[in-house]
Amino acid sequence: MTLSEVESLPKHVAIIMDGNGRWATEKGLSRTAGHQAGLESLKTIVNRSIQVGIEILTIFAFSSENWERPKSEVNSLLNLFLGALENEFHTLHENGVKLSFIGQIDAFPDDIQTKMKTAEESTKNNTSILLNVAANYGGRWDIQRAVQKICRKIESGIINAKDIELDLISKNLCLATLPEPDLLIRTGGEKRLSNYLLWQLAYTELYFCDTKWPDFSIAEFDKALHYFLAVERRYGGVPQKAGVEYSN
Repeated sequence: MTLSEVESLPKHVAIIMDGNGRWATEKGLSRTAGHQAGLESLKTIVNRSIQVGIEILTIFAFSSENWERPKSEVNSLLNLFLGALENEFHTLHENGVKLSFIGQIDAFPDDIQTKMKTAEESTKNNTSILLNVAANYGGRWDIQRAVQKICRKIESGIINAKDIELDLISKNLCLATLPEPDLLIRTGGEKRLSNYLLWQLAYTELYFCDTKWPDFSIAEFDKALHYFLAVERRYGGVPQKAGVEYSN
C-alpha cells in the first residue's frame, strides 16, 4: 500500500522548519543562504503533501520572536519572504495551492502585506491543499487575541461570561474554521513548541527529528508520516486506530 492509498494519513500537518541558520553555518555559508535552501525544502514538502493527499499544511515561517534577531538577518528574511511571494506564487497557484496567512500581518511592510492579500484572494478557490503560513505569529498572542475578542462580545452584550466554553475560544483563534493539526513535525534537533499553535496542539502527535530543515527530504517527511501511522491516538480514551503498514 502506498502513502497516497492510506486513509489514516494526517489531514492537517503543522511544521516548525528549524535549522536553516545552523545548516548554513556548518557549511560556511551565510544564514541567508540557509533560509534560501529552506525554501527549496518547503517546495518539496508541499508537493509531496499534495501527492499523498494531505489536506492542510501549516508552516511556521516567521515567529513574533524573530524580530529579535540581528537586523541584517531580519531584513534578509523579509526580502526572502517577499521574493517567495513574487517568484513562487504562480507555481503554487498552478498546483492548486490555497494560500492563507496567519499572525500579526499588519506589522509587515506594506508591499509584503499587499502580496499576501493578493495571494490569498487569487488562490481562494484552489483545492489541492491549504497552505497556512504563520508569519509574525505567536501562540500566546493567538490566545490573547481570542480572549480580547470574546471580552468585546461580553461588553457589547452579545454573550455572557457563562457562555465561554472551549469551543468558543477555539472559534476565535487564527485556525478557527479548521481541524486541529494531527501531526506536528519539528526539524533541527530541538524538542519544544517555541510558542507555536499552543492551543491547537493539545492532542497533536509530536515528531521531532535531528535533520535540519534544508536537508528535510521526501524520505524524511515520509518517515514522519510513518511515525504517525504507527501511533494509537487515544485522546485520553481508547485507541482511535492502530498502525498501518505501507510502502513508498
